[in-house]
Amino acid sequence: MSLPHLDIAVTRYDNTRGLFDGSVSFDGIDVTLHSPAIPEIFAGLASGRFDVAEFGLTHYLRARDAGTDLVALPVFPARVFRHSCVFVNTSKGIDGPEDLTGRTIGEFGMYGQDSGIWAKGMLSEDHGFAPATNRWIVGGLETPLPAGFEFTTHPHPDNVEVGFAPPDRTLADMLDRGEIDALFASNAPTPYLAGSPNIAPLFPDHEARERDWYRRTGIFPMMHTVVLRRELLEANPGLAQRLYQGFRTAKDDAAQSYRDMRRLFQVTTMVPWMYQLFEENRALFDEDWFPYGVDANRTALKTFLRYSCEQGLSSAPRTVDELFAEELRQTWALTARPRSRDEDDRAGRTLRHPACDPRQARP
Repeated sequence: MSLPHLDIAVTRYDNTRGLFDGSVSFDGIDVTLHSPAIPEIFAGLASGRFDVAEFGLTHYLRARDAGTDLVALPVFPARVFRHSCVFVNTSKGIDGPEDLTGRTIGEFGMYGQDSGIWAKGMLSEDHGFAPATNRWIVGGLETPLPAGFEFTTHPHPDNVEVGFAPPDRTLADMLDRGEIDALFASNAPTPYLAGSPNIAPLFPDHEARERDWYRRTGIFPMMHTVVLRRELLEANPGLAQRLYQGFRTAKDDAAQSYRDMRRLFQVTTMVPWMYQLFEENRALFDEDWFPYGVDANRTALKTFLRYSCEQGLSSAPRTVDELFAEELRQTWALTARPRSRDEDDRAGRTLRHPACDPRQARP
């Protein structure tokens, strides 16, 4: 049986470069690749413009809660440690996480976007942060977005005050002017990058904190997965495996290129001391530091699902396996260090809300 032509949308990352330059293909599948801006990719999947697309984890969970029959592949093209995603206005007396209580905080696009869920969860566990003590303003970071993202739902707990930015204002400008006290963002605000003295990261030493967090948790936070409609998989047996193998091969090839460049001190990049950075990372991470597959990411995924539930963004606790195509639930990174039962269970042990216990998730 011939497989259908597919429109696939994903950002041009290192781990997808091989798909765009033609060095990697999807076995037996005729595809057209698209790479617009990430919000356009997300909206294009929601509207049906794309058959397969990169999609934020929180958007995926909300779409599932809304009854959309989407299913994910255990492909995670975007990962970022998120101690670095919180910015503060320097005139507000915010010297650490404890000073965030009672503040007005902006969040890009929606309350509870991927980076915000990770940051709030981390701040809650390590610093006692309580989102309900704050007033939250949703808007665009550099372009006005008065209603937030239109392609997703906007749930939030009743005890959390959430509003929208004025129609003509951006969160970056509001933070720079002191109209909001802090900002949870997936990107660094332009005024900060331009050297504004009014904006600073909450954690100037975020790299050291993120490395410590990884040592303690074993989690390299994923932001996005790859999603398609279940009916497409059901109509085309073997499609999930072919797509997964294409994405994984592109990622593995990109990772191998960094390993190969050790001999040449990472000369193919323009970043000074990239060689030393790569060597430091090799000492910290598993050999496959950017794993795809379910099992190698189970602890991180359980933690994200728990954070989402505890923050009042999920209708019910979910299990990791139910999110992914059935034929890919036994996938793992061949080079990943096997984790102990204690490590794998860590994500579900310290529960602020018993209703979010993954053991109570739907079957």
